[in-house]
Amino acid sequence: MQFSSGRGRLKQARLAGDRRELYPHSLQFYLEPPTENISLVEFESFAVDRLRLLKVVENLGVSYVKNNESYKTKLESELRKLKFPYKALAEDDYEARRKDHISHFILRLAYCQSEDLRRWFLQQEMDLLRYRFSELTDCLRQKFLEHINLSFEAISEDLKNELANDLCTSTPGLSMPKVKEQMFYKVGLADAVDLFRARRVFIKDGFAYVPLKDIDVIVLNNYRTKLSRALALTARSLPSVQSDERLQPLLNHLSHSYIGPDYSVQKNTGKISLEQIDTLSVKSFPLCMRQLHKALRDNHHLRHGGRMQYGLFLKGIGLTLEQALEFWKKEFIRGKVDADKFDKGYAYSIRHNYGKEGKRTDYTPYSCMKIIMSNPPSQGDYHGCPFRHSDPELLKQKLQSYKIPPSGATQILELVKGMHYQLACQKYFELTHDVEDIGFSLNHPNQYFTESQKVLTGGREVKKELSNSGNSQQKSNGQENMNTNSTPTSSNTTADAELEGLEAYFTED
Repeated sequence: MQFSSGRGRLKQARLAGDRRELYPHSLQFYLEPPTENISLVEFESFAVDRLRLLKVVENLGVSYVKNNESYKTKLESELRKLKFPYKALAEDDYEARRKDHISHFILRLAYCQSEDLRRWFLQQEMDLLRYRFSELTDCLRQKFLEHINLSFEAISEDLKNELANDLCTSTPGLSMPKVKEQMFYKVGLADAVDLFRARRVFIKDGFAYVPLKDIDVIVLNNYRTKLSRALALTARSLPSVQSDERLQPLLNHLSHSYIGPDYSVQKNTGKISLEQIDTLSVKSFPLCMRQLHKALRDNHHLRHGGRMQYGLFLKGIGLTLEQALEFWKKEFIRGKVDADKFDKGYAYSIRHNYGKEGKRTDYTPYSCMKIIMSNPPSQGDYHGCPFRHSDPELLKQKLQSYKIPPSGATQILELVKGMHYQLACQKYFELTHDVEDIGFSLNHPNQYFTESQKVLTGGREVKKELSNSGNSQQKSNGQENMNTNSTPTSSNTTADAELEGLEAYFTED
């Protein structure tokens, strides 16, 4: 992929009238990387828009049973609010399909850099393809299968009539009239193992006879295999990409990116008093900041990583520079640091965070992704994300000490096990604020604080104790009330807000 201000080869192809040949179908397996020239501005824009899309897919994927009607209805509602062509079914929708194609490969570059990132990207892309495939008509599904060259042979009408009784008996959900209407494929047993294990297909002579309605299982398994292999190959080619000084900072930042409001603008500067912090830490701090505050009060000291993470958070909730200096100085001199040592060794870094020293950069509070993915804590540290960096048993004990009910702690630990750390924090918010429907997607500790204040002061409408009928539709992996994102979320709160610009990456230390 090349990057410049032009559109290159694909632009020429479009002008020549070859657009449909480039993207003949609304879906694809992304087998051929783009070869055109695009600008860095477009590179960033495409990547950010697709990242928003995948974040929505992730959030709803743990809040609903995937691919049931409630999930699909909710996902469609959320996706319509995003600036992304998630369907792009029109044959002449060249720009939408181009954006879909290029943005996938940009994020593939960003998310191939570690096993955790690859696993996350693979799962969200799988869920997105499953939804998009399920929305196709039978005719478009057939065209898609031909497009991706899956060697499935559609059986003849004569053979289908001959096997009709067996197909009806062996295929759940199909009556005899529906068998007559449905197209069946003769698929090798190795490709249909999941359907065979679930006893959902008729087997004969080493072949499975799969109805078109169930072919998505085989398509997705095939896609998983190809994308997993492609991510591994992309990871091997990273050294050549990393040599490009324009791209590597962008790719690194994308994999740690934050989507949401800009908390560098301190609208509440000076509105928080030092006397309020202890109370606020219990009521309105996310677990990571509550942990840091407690460690500071207990030990009268924090190491550099903790001071940076907690200090910038306090700055974001409204502490002025003068308040911050007073807060840290009072606490440190209660320990082993005298006033003179603090002034010489610590005050500079606090002023530096407020843009009063050094490069005069007004540093922003850390986002959830930056805390999760950067600078993991070592022994004696208290920074980081408790859901990502704590031992599960210690995390369980901490949740119990904070009066989280056992059922709620179990839900949180299940989300942690699935590596949904931000959603675990969102569930923690719900449990500590006694709400079920909060209406936002959690991406930032300062967002947590802001939304907590809205709940506690009545500035946000929330729903308590959803009806049983509502809860019965919102289960994930057999767990009830996992409603971490059951109303319009990231679209309302973050999709229309300014992304913390990637260009800001170049201004950070």
